Amino acid sequence: MTSSSAHAGPELHARARRVGWAGILPAVGLAPFAAYVVIFLALPTVLAIGSGLFDGEGAFTWDNFTALTEPVVAQTFLNSIGLSLLTSLVGAVLGALVCYAMLGLAEGGPVRTAVDAASGVLAQFGGVMLAFAFVATIGLRGVVTLLLKDTFGIDIFADGPWIYEITGLILPYIYFQVPLMIITFMPALASLKTQWAEANLTLGGTRASFWLHIGFPVLAPAFLASTLLLFANAFSSYATAAALASQGSQIVPLQIRTALTSETVLGRENLAGALAAGMIVVVAVVMWAYSVVQRRAARWRA
Repeated sequence: MTSSSAHAGPELHARARRVGWAGILPAVGLAPFAAYVVIFLALPTVLAIGSGLFDGEGAFTWDNFTALTEPVVAQTFLNSIGLSLLTSLVGAVLGALVCYAMLGLAEGGPVRTAVDAASGVLAQFGGVMLAFAFVATIGLRGVVTLLLKDTFGIDIFADGPWIYEITGLILPYIYFQVPLMIITFMPALASLKTQWAEANLTLGGTRASFWLHIGFPVLAPAFLASTLLLFANAFSSYATAAALASQGSQIVPLQIRTALTSETVLGRENLAGALAAGMIVVVAVVMWAYSVVQRRAARWRA
């Protein structure tokens, strides 16, 4: 055995050990995230779907899932989908306009920094605090309500207290949808290359032709992906709706609350599990579409 081959053996073993640790360390680093996914996502999903397959005595039944086809339950799903679709579209358009307005500002400038910081805060501003803010502003005795009524003779509640119904959820939902759109869509808008605009002008194009043939087609996947994310965000929101619409079950999250707290549900004690499973299916389809569109949008950011 030559001296070179004698030295090669330990070096190969050392390299093999380094390769082995290189494969193990990433798995160790992902362990906390994997535990989070299992505990807070996978396990609740299994429990929700599994509980809907049993009655109050633990016997297997399909009655909880057949309730999803009943008119009252189906209407709550339609209400949730309609509310989420409306607020996501309005929030996406308004957020995109704000992003376009910020496009001409310096990336590290004070205005853009303030808008980014405010968007990060307001996107998470919901629940009881947001409901109280709207009640105090445009509620039955809100500041704006009394101002319009006493000063201009305009009674915004002439046809009833709409703010406490499903229509009253539109404005609060848009309130946190717009900043979420700014956070998710601004990186895509900022990734438009100046070289594309310069090439368009060199070839005799105009600003309108740039947006029509380059800007809009490139941004369309990112805009659609952000809109889908806003839809999922609105569809799964509960706290704001629970604080405002304290009576009735106009949307699915409130219907789940009723199923969990009502003492008059007989034979369908686990209806909440079936409702949650229905929500999981809708959100899963939306997020699958979001991931597909997001992968397409990522091609233009390279």
